[in-house]
Amino acid sequence: MSSGTANSTGARAVENILHGYSNLAALEETPPVVVSGGRGVCIIDEDGNEYIEGAAGMWCASFGFNEPELAEAAIKQFRKLPYYHSLIDKTTEPMGGLAERLKAIAPVPMSKVFFANSGSEANDTAVKMIYYYNNALGRTEKKKIISRQFGFHGVTMAAASITGIPTMHAGFDLPLANFHHTDFPHYYRFGRDGESEEEFATRMAASLEALILKEGPDTVAAFFAEPVMGGGGCVPPPKTYFEKIQAVLSKYDVLMVADEVITGFGRTGNMFGSQTFNIKPDIMTLAKGLSGAYQPISAIMVTEDIYKVLRDESNKIGFFGHAFTTTGHPVAVAVATRVQELMEERDIVNHVKRVSPFLQDGLRAFSDHPLVGNVRGVGLMAAIELVADKLTKRSFDPALKVKEFMRHRAQEHGLIIRSALSGDSVAFSPPLIIAEEEVSEMMQRFSRALDDTTKWIEENGLRDKKPA
Repeated sequence: MSSGTANSTGARAVENILHGYSNLAALEETPPVVVSGGRGVCIIDEDGNEYIEGAAGMWCASFGFNEPELAEAAIKQFRKLPYYHSLIDKTTEPMGGLAERLKAIAPVPMSKVFFANSGSEANDTAVKMIYYYNNALGRTEKKKIISRQFGFHGVTMAAASITGIPTMHAGFDLPLANFHHTDFPHYYRFGRDGESEEEFATRMAASLEALILKEGPDTVAAFFAEPVMGGGGCVPPPKTYFEKIQAVLSKYDVLMVADEVITGFGRTGNMFGSQTFNIKPDIMTLAKGLSGAYQPISAIMVTEDIYKVLRDESNKIGFFGHAFTTTGHPVAVAVATRVQELMEERDIVNHVKRVSPFLQDGLRAFSDHPLVGNVRGVGLMAAIELVADKLTKRSFDPALKVKEFMRHRAQEHGLIIRSALSGDSVAFSPPLIIAEEEVSEMMQRFSRALDDTTKWIEENGLRDKKPA
């Protein structure tokens, strides 16, 4: 497949756009693919090439790329009220309805919903609320945030500090003070010989407790966690992990923040990942599937206990000094509301339950391949981790960029997949509307990319190449 020519829009874009999540110098040599259209679960580039979007964009295009109901919802709201703020003593008509819907489907009772524009903003807002909450309670030292190594929570200063991925910190003087990271609960990589998943989970919980005690329980405010770690390689929790983690949090009065930005709205086969893994959050952050990415919108949900403290403190101060110009933008809210209606009307969660075995079993069929060390996932999110040696789990030299080679080969075969931010893992999270036959086609295209990668490795003797 073509990736565009030197005179393409992609080449011109490099001259004018600062591209995120990329090697800026490399993009000057190889311009980005310019996406010009979409159809169902596929995207179409400027040269007319069609690709199955096996990553739903950025884990987010739940309803694919040309859902007319969502376009119509946006147009209808644009015509009625294209913008008004929801600050001070004003709000807009759609907001209350969406907040009510979100409260009705929440995995635990929630009191209030605050709307923002992205997952990063949602997590950043959660940190500010946690600070405000503890200040109101007179716990002015209880401000430290703990998350996991290789957890991903966004890119603003606070959200990137919660994020535990070194490449997201490098060059930015991050993480900020008061942000700490506990173990990466990746059983395949870090489970000890003879250690069961349950024993591994016990060790992870003990490590978290040790960190809280080291920092001082009176200084630790909250623990942020994705139900499934997306950017870190689509890593589900080991068995009994969250039950044991939450017992530690409860013991030391540390808030549980469930980052449902990726896992919310059907991705794991339940409405929320918190339901899939029995998480009882005090705060939830939502985005991506909230609007199927048809409009930028996110949300923060808080329990009644937290809301009462925020309310009383704002009354004492006379002001709750946090909002955005486009908090609860009426068009974004209208689209998100229609997404939630379609989730129910089309029984999307049960569709995910029906189709997800085709993805999970399809990928596990590659388990015996000499390059495949681990296959993992839940619902419509999964990953394959490539290894140089299956027996020892030895990884390839990172300088070889094996996962990037595979990602590019998949693209040449008409499949978009994601490179994880840890190890040589490639991740899959197709639109939730994907059909069984489309999953089958996705597996065939991936198989061809895996064959290409194997040939490249064997012909160049890369399996035994050691880091320089």
